[in-house]
Order: sequence, then C-alpha cells, then structure tokens
Amino acid sequence: MTEIHISVVYALADKQEVVRICCPQGATIRQAIHQSKVCDKYPEIGLESREVGVYGVKQSLDFNLSDNDRVEIYRSLLVSPTEARRLRAKSRHNR
Repeated sequence: MTEIHISVVYALADKQEVVRICCPQGATIRQAIHQSKVCDKYPEIGLESREVGVYGVKQSLDFNLSDNDRVEIYRSLLVSPTEARRLRAKSRHNR
C-alpha cells in the first residue's frame, strides 16, 4: 500500500504545533488528525465541532488527502474580523 506524507497543524496564540505523519493513500482528514495525536495533546480541540482545512481551504473531516497536504485545525475566533478592524481603527485614531 502506498503511503502519503501529511503535516497536521494546530496554531495556538503563542505557538504552532506541527506533526508530520505518514498514512495510507486515501486517508481522510479525520484519520490523519487522529493518527497525529494532536487531539490527545490538546483535548480542548473538540474535533467534531471544529473547522478544518487543507492549505487554507476549508474541507470536511471526510476529505481525502494527497501526498504532502497540510491539514489545518482552525481555532475559534476570539474577536470577529469586523470587531478587530474596528478596534485597530480606534487604536490608530487615539494615537
């Protein structure tokens, strides 16, 4: 059976966890994440309720991976993009 090389990435506020694994061709995002054991190290992930993607494109957990794919586990936003822009503008205005 052919193996593919995958990177599983989970970005925290202060660092990025990158786990490189080999898995069978046809593996899904879900299988790669479980094999990487990132959820064991960070149980707060709650995979079934988390958005995931490959190279910045959102995908389902059942998406089939290709060799050298980068699986990304997205964190929940602390501030909406609209609110973040408003806060940056306010900060610039108050200087």
